[in-house]
Amino acid sequence: SRIFMALFSLVALGAIGSIAVVMGVLFYFGSDLPDYSALEKYEPKIVTRAYASDGRLLAEFAAEKRVFVPMDAVPELVIQAFLSAEDKNFYKHPGIDVKGIARAIITNVRNFGKDERLKGASTITQQVAKNFLLSDAVKNEQGDIFAKVERKVKEAILSFRIEQALSKDRILELYLNEIFLGFRAYGVAAASLEYFGKPLEELTLEEAAFLAALPKGPNNYH
Repeated sequence: SRIFMALFSLVALGAIGSIAVVMGVLFYFGSDLPDYSALEKYEPKIVTRAYASDGRLLAEFAAEKRVFVPMDAVPELVIQAFLSAEDKNFYKHPGIDVKGIARAIITNVRNFGKDERLKGASTITQQVAKNFLLSDAVKNEQGDIFAKVERKVKEAILSFRIEQALSKDRILELYLNEIFLGFRAYGVAAASLEYFGKPLEELTLEEAAFLAALPKGPNNYH
């Protein structure tokens, strides 16, 4: 019984120590995070268009080509294409995908030493946190591995908080309207017009799949 009590004490101390470390990390990295509540009232920058008196389009002015589309107007085909390519468990996870992280680690270990691109495991919620709230941190990394780890931890904490504050559909709506897809096109509606000259509801399966593949490398895959 003494051995059992000793083992139990060690396990208990280990659990307490682990909880303390986690709480310390959450407190350290979570104390100065951006205000995620601003996402509730997000209004994207859209294209300004100038028309002639007869209705002809004369010019467009925008640093970022973007056409905002509410979630209920995004075709199911487009939604499923992006979920399949970017985050299959989006409607199931709480902000981070533990299973996805495990798969990525195993894949990267197997491919160690090979000339293959490292697999990531960022969820759509994490990408929203990065694109909307941590873009400056990404710019300041400049190959600094410690800065990247710090940003990833903050990204995960923000993702949990965003998931508590916003619905899944709202998070996905933000993502689909903000994601960069090449040629200064931000969001799926602008990309559909840029690449295919048609609105989202007219996209074919192949065209939707093409757009869904772009986020991983828009400058390489466009």
